[in-house]
Amino acid sequence: MTTLITGASRGIGRALFDHYAATGGRVIGTVRGPLPDQPQGAAQWAQLDVGDPGSVRKMARDLANDPVDLLICNAGVALDKRNSVDDGYPAEMWAETFAVNVTGVFLTIQALLPHLRRGTAPKIAIISSQMASDTRASGGSLIYRASKAAALNLGRNLAAELRADGIAVGIYHPGWVRTDMGGMRGDIEPADSATGLAARFEALTLDTTGCFERWDGGALQF
Repeated sequence: MTTLITGASRGIGRALFDHYAATGGRVIGTVRGPLPDQPQGAAQWAQLDVGDPGSVRKMARDLANDPVDLLICNAGVALDKRNSVDDGYPAEMWAETFAVNVTGVFLTIQALLPHLRRGTAPKIAIISSQMASDTRASGGSLIYRASKAAALNLGRNLAAELRADGIAVGIYHPGWVRTDMGGMRGDIEPADSATGLAARFEALTLDTTGCFERWDGGALQF
């Protein structure tokens, strides 16, 4: 089994990389900056900036004809903390956030479709957030919320588009995790989130494609 994880250099992505590396299967973790030292075994690092279409295409070319069984779209940014409606949320911040959190997700999936089609029971996992739900519209972080809602909508529609190809798509809330993005007041450690998410990915099938779930298995409203 080959698992490819975007945004794997730290936080939830790194915890997922370590989780899958420990299983002994082939796992490819992508990083935007310089590559870390290559780990032993079947795990490896690859360079990818999901906000750069050229970088996405190169990553897909570098995979040649290799199959991908599980694609985890984890790379994301949260740039708008503590912005004010009165004078914050500049246009550039909207553009950068959507380029990574939405367009980057789509372009990565699009570029890797040939590889997923070669996979065994292929799956796509999109890391969104419970903040994407209309039932959790409490204000604040408006750009991040909008981008994660768009990623949720994208995942739901891709689930319909890709069902005929036998590709299941799930959208997931990783929990409030103690990371640089989530802050140290979070509820759970990255390793706990990764373990729970991996169980959700394992359970994902064409029967449940389009699901929106928490890391611990709880269903979320759209």
